[in-house]
Formats: sequence, structure tokens, C-alpha cells
Amino acid sequence: MNGTSLGGRVWQAVTLLFFAALLTGCMSSPFPPAPAMPEGGGQVDYIIGAGDTLNINVWRNPELSMSVPVRPDGRITTPLVEDIPATGQTPTQLARSVEKALAKYIQDPVVTVIVTGFRGPLERQVRVVGQAAKPQALPYSEKMTLLDVMIAVGGITEFADGNKATILRGADKPQQFTVRLRDLVKYGDVSANVEMRPGDVLIIPESFF
Repeated sequence: MNGTSLGGRVWQAVTLLFFAALLTGCMSSPFPPAPAMPEGGGQVDYIIGAGDTLNINVWRNPELSMSVPVRPDGRITTPLVEDIPATGQTPTQLARSVEKALAKYIQDPVVTVIVTGFRGPLERQVRVVGQAAKPQALPYSEKMTLLDVMIAVGGITEFADGNKATILRGADKPQQFTVRLRDLVKYGDVSANVEMRPGDVLIIPESFF
């Protein structure tokens, strides 16, 4: 009887250890934590993308100045300038391109380009998928952080497994990093805040418990 009882207790202990190890394995992540600072750092110039709205101003020529959308084909049309490529350029680069095109019609044109409606090219957006309150694609801005993204998407849902969220980064050699959204959003742990990079995809899984 004592032997049977002892064997039962040993088996119970082994079973508990097994499930503890299994639970620990499920809780761990195969991905490293996201770096706190971006690789390389430095200022990131805004790149114009389809869907952006641009304010084109031609100095001393108000009739040539106007607000225009960047079409899905990546081009814009202004007075005297038709179908000029805009996507993939910075506002300054586009201004020089418009000046070159206008030089055929007016003397020494001076053009400024201001982006008033931001979207940016796909590879420079930050996309949020999964259990966010409002999953969406956001235009990347300089020094954008994970907290900025959470504010923009309205946080996470009650079904989210926030501390198992990951960031997918890079196109040629993609890397995946873990982030602690629950600690950041629900508990205000600023150590869980990390800096985002253009093209990042934030994946927020659903909790199964």
C-alpha cells in the first residue's frame, strides 16, 4: 500500500514536471527581443508614395500652384506638367524634377513640394495585423516607436496575446523579433517600448487561454 502510494506520488510529480516543462516551452519564443534602437540610426527622409497629397507651389506663378494627389500609377499632373513620376522621390527631389519640366515654359522656376496627406510607399509603411483594435497600415515617421503605433491603432483587443507579439523586419533577409505589448499597453512598462523601422509588420496573435 505504501509502495503503491509512493509510486502514485512519484508519477504525479513526473506528470506535473512534464506539464510545467510543456507550459514553459509554450511560453517561450523562438525569436529574440526587438532592439531598443534602430540599426544605424540617423534621420530618415520621407519618400513619396501613391495616395499621398502634395502641395505644389511655384514661386510667383500662383496659376501653376495647386494641391494634387499622387495617382495609383505613382504620377502627378499639374498645369504644364503632365504625368511626372512622383513615387520613390523625396519632396525636394520631386521639386527639382518639376522645375526641370517647367523650365521649358517659364524662366528659372522655383518650386517647393509639401506633403499634406501622408501615406508613403508600401515598403516604408508600418503595418499592424492581428488582434489590434484597428489593424491598419501607417505611414512611417522619423523616430516612430511601438507606443506610437499602439496609440494609432487604438491598442490591443481583449483576445490579444500581447507579450507574444512579433515584429517582422526586412525584405531581403527578414528577421522576426518579440515585443511585449501587454507590458507596454496595460502596465505602462516603458522598457517594452522599442523603435520601429520603415516596412515593419507588427503581428499580434490571439490568446488561446
